[in-house]
Amino acid sequence: ISNLFPHVASCADDLCVIRSMYADVPNHEPSFLLMNCGEGRQARPSMGAWVTYGLGTENQNLPGFIAMCPGGYPTVAGQNWRSAFLPGAYQGTYINTQDVAPEKLIENLRNDFLAPGRQERELELLRKLNQRHLEQRSGDAQLEARIQSFELAWRMQREATDAFDISREPESIHKMYGDSTYGRQLLIARRLLERGVRFLQVWQRAGQPWDAHDQLEQNHRDLAAECDRPIAALLRDLKQRGLLDSTLVIWGGEFGRTP
Repeated sequence: ISNLFPHVASCADDLCVIRSMYADVPNHEPSFLLMNCGEGRQARPSMGAWVTYGLGTENQNLPGFIAMCPGGYPTVAGQNWRSAFLPGAYQGTYINTQDVAPEKLIENLRNDFLAPGRQERELELLRKLNQRHLEQRSGDAQLEARIQSFELAWRMQREATDAFDISREPESIHKMYGDSTYGRQLLIARRLLERGVRFLQVWQRAGQPWDAHDQLEQNHRDLAAECDRPIAALLRDLKQRGLLDSTLVIWGGEFGRTP
């Protein structure tokens, strides 16, 4: 383990390093698709979509598959978490983690205009209208996915505020993860895992930050410093809560460059 990752090095006994994987096209776009979808050219479901399709989710009030990236999208954007020919309900839900407050992370998370009882009555009427509309267009997977996403958005009002509010964590946990955007993302990821979210993608930055064509020593030192402490913190945190035995943590990228 490189000396740029002293915290990760302390977790070496919990790591399995795989260095035999490769891509057959030396470009970012097909390599991102190959990494996430197993196919660099054709539209195939992402790993998160397949896992959620096969195993379901343990919490119906939160998306089963969430992708977090601060300040925008990674390369090839939403194709990294697409459902392709699977139903749209299994596509990842993207969240821009640049902001901290839950109501800024997710738009319209709170309804400040209607009392809960009245909103429930309105949504029940909307559900009946949607169901009638769907029955007249049987087999329309896109329409069904859209209806499901609206209903999930309603259910998220009950639970997402708590799940994404890391201010509820004790100071010792904040100190362990560190004061960085990446650390905040991994702390949110742990809170979502505890609440039964099946699959999480956590991106360090938008674009492809590790593709350093020059100034490698400084670039890699800065990038490693962003993620070293949070990754080790996540592994330790999951382990102390008994979650590491049932959670697979995959850390990697689409390809690298030698010095």
